[in-house]
Amino acid sequence: MRIAQVTPLYEAVPPRFYGGTERVVAHLTDALVDLGHEVTLFASADARTRARLAPVRDEAIRLDPAPLKSDLAAHMSQLAEVRRRAREFDVIHFHTDMIHFPFFEDMAGRTLTTLHGRLDLKDLDGVYARWPQFPLVSISDDQRRPLATANWAGTVHHGMASDLYRFHPRSDGYLAFLGRISPEKRPDRAIAIAARLGRRLKIAAKIDAADRAYYHEKIEPLIAGQPLVEFIGEIGDDEKSAFLGGADALLFPIDWPEPFGLVMIEAMACGTPVVAYECGSVPEVIEDGVTGFIVRNEDQAVQAVRQVDRLDRARVRARFETRFSSTAMARRYLALYDRRRASAPADAPIAVSA
Repeated sequence: MRIAQVTPLYEAVPPRFYGGTERVVAHLTDALVDLGHEVTLFASADARTRARLAPVRDEAIRLDPAPLKSDLAAHMSQLAEVRRRAREFDVIHFHTDMIHFPFFEDMAGRTLTTLHGRLDLKDLDGVYARWPQFPLVSISDDQRRPLATANWAGTVHHGMASDLYRFHPRSDGYLAFLGRISPEKRPDRAIAIAARLGRRLKIAAKIDAADRAYYHEKIEPLIAGQPLVEFIGEIGDDEKSAFLGGADALLFPIDWPEPFGLVMIEAMACGTPVVAYECGSVPEVIEDGVTGFIVRNEDQAVQAVRQVDRLDRARVRARFETRFSSTAMARRYLALYDRRRASAPADAPIAVSA
């Protein structure tokens, strides 16, 4: 099958540090190539991929040192190039939210759009009602709830390359928090849980400009007053295996409708159980009592951490391979691509601007 993957341009593919959507696109693209498909990736030139790369920007936006840049202009140029080459593909798979809808409404049947973010925002329902012809993919069933009547083609849980993460049969005796410092991720809960248990906590997290005040006002004082807490900062893929694999458990104490939560399956890939609050996608990802524990409050989280050593780390890794490998994800997407190709044959006439 001839497949185009269209990724956001904010991070490299895969990201050098924090970044979910572009990381998933990287693993999906490589898995599709390994399964024998002809894949073209429309991304920034710093992408690392086994697919054919169609570079549409010199480097990803977030780490571009240029002081003045336009993410809208970058994405519009990207979509214009995808549009120019649209005849080359059986399916065009977008990961760019809804910005492509006006460009591709005359060929919507040959597209698939995976929505990676939260969908309970004002104005979103109007967009999806205006362009109902675009088939959408959710990354969890829970993610769909605010837009239950949208044109959902399926749910495909994220997957990651199995060989990227090393299985750790034993931990090094600390708790881990990995992700982003923000109010909805609740690092303060992770610190409180560790403090009650008298356990070491390592925090590897990105701090966005929008969250710096929250970090300095709410989190930094908790770290400064807690000698058992170590703030490492943002880490890349090459450091995640050791960081997550060395933990007794990953703490995922979220307080928002998490669409998926990639870090949960990254921990599982290392054999590390997850203690997660029951929000958003968590019940779809964590198998309570098998790959971790699902909790509703701090008392339950403390009790869950005390029980993680009863879980079989080899089984945690095995469940990752069965449910969340990049190959498993790619096969689920291929089933959806087949439906697109069947409903809109590759030789159907398409109006493509010069």
